[in-house]
Amino acid sequence: MAVTALYVHVPFCAQKCRYCDFDSRSFAPCDLSAALDVYFEQLFARLDAFGKAGALDQIRTVYIGGGTPSLAGKRLVELARRIRAWCAPVEFTCEANPESLSAELAAALVKVGVTRVSLGVQTLDNTELTAIGRIHDADRALAAIAMVKNAGLDVSCDLMCGLPGQTAVSWKRTLDGVLAAAPHHVSVYPLTLEEGTPLYRMACRDESLEPDEDFQASCMDVARELLGAAGYHPYEVASYALDGHECAHNIAYWTGRGYLGLGRSAAGMLDAEDFDRLAGLFPGVSARGDAYRVRLVQRDDAATTFDFEYLSQREAAAEDLMLACRMTRGIASDLLIRAACVIPTGELAAVCDRALELGLATWVPETLGVHEGPLTSADVVAGRVRARLAPTHLGWLDGNVLFELFWDLA
Repeated sequence: MAVTALYVHVPFCAQKCRYCDFDSRSFAPCDLSAALDVYFEQLFARLDAFGKAGALDQIRTVYIGGGTPSLAGKRLVELARRIRAWCAPVEFTCEANPESLSAELAAALVKVGVTRVSLGVQTLDNTELTAIGRIHDADRALAAIAMVKNAGLDVSCDLMCGLPGQTAVSWKRTLDGVLAAAPHHVSVYPLTLEEGTPLYRMACRDESLEPDEDFQASCMDVARELLGAAGYHPYEVASYALDGHECAHNIAYWTGRGYLGLGRSAAGMLDAEDFDRLAGLFPGVSARGDAYRVRLVQRDDAATTFDFEYLSQREAAAEDLMLACRMTRGIASDLLIRAACVIPTGELAAVCDRALELGLATWVPETLGVHEGPLTSADVVAGRVRARLAPTHLGWLDGNVLFELFWDLA
């Protein structure tokens, strides 16, 4: 479980969206610059500490998220440059919002080795944008897509369905508009109302603002149809990409790779050996002999306080199985066989059978022409047959049920 992915969190926004429960802060313009300066100096120190410890040597993907990293301007460029001084990632993503991304910033990011920008578009309907508290409009979003592409960067667009006032017509119009702009990658998320957010409180007073799950499922189906017809293949429950433009960083999360998190609220996950080597960088977190992995979340700006969780080998295996269900390919036979080393084969096969019974998954042979007769879960788990357990259309739409089946094995 080599550490191959680095996530850096920039918790600042010009204005927080009404649906957002991520860790982010907004400041008056006169205070924002000073707050960013202080925060980035702490990030630089943290980055250098990991670099000097050799923890960044094998990093293949970097993702700077938020918040709104593009709000940091030249500080973001300097952060990317310093990251590149410690490692040579093959994929380097920065999140951005259309209103705070300029052609100059995009060009500067290219020069320091950023390869990809993820844009928070959400919708191309201006009324819907206002309803969720976004401060860009559709024209600015489309201009930002073109700007990123012109700079020579890959561009990904985040879209949301089930927004207040959204209709089937407006959703199709958004998809058509984004497809005409031809990004390299599109992520489609159903809106969820998180307790404590402004939109949650508004929906408590007006039920019409609450997302309709049937409408969202219909939107997801339409997105899959239109994106697929345009050459974008679905490789994960919410993600579509042109060939060769899948997000390698997110795939690392979903395939059990080790990752580091820098910045307040950034999460990391290390195997026990890597954690033991880096334990001095996580004050207040001690090693535990029976831990197989350690999950950590930085809780303050200065990296002095962390939440942490120890995972046993069985818990780690169950989590890997659950996350593999997010992928269109599903759970590979190698992962099932490894999981069977720590989870009784009867329990594991029973869960696979249950997923089949509920219509959430199906067996797909990994080797052609070497098996006669029906595939059985017991045979696959035991390694007698090579097959992967892939989500069906229902398993894609109702993924939480499928995920829970495998996480319950923990």
